[in-house]
Amino acid sequence: MKVKSKSKKVNKAWLADHINDPYVKLAQKEGYRARAAYKLKEIDETLGLIRPGMRVVDLGSSPGAWSQYLRRRLAPAGAAVGALDGTIVALDILPMEPIEGVHFLQGDFRDDEVLARLNEAVGGQPLDLVVSDMAPNLSGVESSDAARIAHLVELALDFALGHLKPGGALVVKLFHGSGYSQLVKLFKDSFKVVKPVKPKASRDRSAETFLVGIGPKPPAETG
Repeated sequence: MKVKSKSKKVNKAWLADHINDPYVKLAQKEGYRARAAYKLKEIDETLGLIRPGMRVVDLGSSPGAWSQYLRRRLAPAGAAVGALDGTIVALDILPMEPIEGVHFLQGDFRDDEVLARLNEAVGGQPLDLVVSDMAPNLSGVESSDAARIAHLVELALDFALGHLKPGGALVVKLFHGSGYSQLVKLFKDSFKVVKPVKPKASRDRSAETFLVGIGPKPPAETG
């Protein structure tokens, strides 16, 4: 019973925080499906990543807030509907409600069939930007969770390095803690510019942060 009581208190505290969260209120007002849109917005405004005409892939896209922000940034007038200058392909293993102009693929991007559909959706052209808000289901066991997080980041990195154009960029979500420094080093080995960003929309108590890599380094010559 004590555990249940504690759980109820935690849930009530989370709900109270959520209802009073200014980013939740702003998302509702501006038509975003989740407050996460403002994390990408701040990263974009800080680094100037997103411009009309781009080809962008959104990994782990559901429920679609990042795709909504991307869609507005690629629209000539910043509109949520209507004309779109660019290509957005969103992928997730979970379903996602449609967003006008966004090509959604449900499936695992590690699957050859899904990758083939992705290449078809972007016309076989290299990408300007890959964004990943993917996160595993956390168990609470730090070593296990760190390994799951690292695995998703490495998958996103491998995908991006195989698809980005020379000046392209990758944005991934990761968490401060075990394995963080190794992932930063991996990014520094892979990109010419690496920027860690902790958006204001990320809750202060959360270990969540984002890593941005710009300009993939060419593969090292062998032999």
